[in-house]
Amino acid sequence: MTLDRNDVESIAHLARIAIDEADIPDYARDLSNILDLVDEMAREDTADVLPLAHPLDAVQRLRPDIVTEEDRRALFQAGAPAVENGLYLVPKVIE
Repeated sequence: MTLDRNDVESIAHLARIAIDEADIPDYARDLSNILDLVDEMAREDTADVLPLAHPLDAVQRLRPDIVTEEDRRALFQAGAPAVENGLYLVPKVIE
């Protein structure tokens, strides 16, 4: 699919972007190349292709689910201005 000057100007207007007049031929060529690639990909038979969540067969590395730090809540709350039942008290900001 080949786009011309009017197509690029129309697309720019719809996208609410300003483009320089000198750049319009480059935009037309680049957008035409992108649409040609999309057409080429659409012609491929993908009936037997399973959808992928990721193109690589990558697996998330997980760490062991074990506690690695000690509970220091009391130490952190010791410096707080107001604490009640293990919770930080803050001023009300929304009525």
